[in-house]
Amino acid sequence: MARSNHPAIANRAVLAVLGAVLATVGGLALAAHFDRLNWVDTDARLVPGTAAPPTWVFVAVIAGAAVLALLCLRWLFAQAFRMPASRTWRIEADGAAGRTTVASRTAAAPVAADIEEFPGVRSASAWLTGSRETPELFLVVTAEPDADMAALRQRIADDAVTDLRHALEIDEIAVELELRVADAARPARLR
Repeated sequence: MARSNHPAIANRAVLAVLGAVLATVGGLALAAHFDRLNWVDTDARLVPGTAAPPTWVFVAVIAGAAVLALLCLRWLFAQAFRMPASRTWRIEADGAAGRTTVASRTAAAPVAADIEEFPGVRSASAWLTGSRETPELFLVVTAEPDADMAALRQRIADDAVTDLRHALEIDEIAVELELRVADAARPARLR
């Protein structure tokens, strides 16, 4: 079940480095303000001269800010909930004349439908990825606030995942399960 979440690791690393840089710059600015840095002359001008900088400086600053803004927007959109892309599996029996192809999305849909029928479940989503030899099942299940999470997790493993393994005729499947608790103030949707 354990699997490395590379985007989350990268996000935390970038945020940690950015936080450390901002904390350092802020600390140095405070130290300079209170005249604690002997290598900073508090009476010196920030930039030499009083003339406006050349036009290319403004253009470079604006272009740099635009690129930084686009990178920040890209990072923000990458934070949206994403699951791996669906793949097409080829199922061939030994000595058979033909083969069967099935989209992994099609194979995962009944799992979500089964889980949604369990008592205490408000909604479920399932994604199946990986190869036929090393499949991975990603489940996001939203449960009612009063649901027994341990029993629900066990039922998902015993019933829904086992049924999928039997349907696909595979021995093992890696499962990543995210259990969410529904907001008690919002009523359950009608089915």
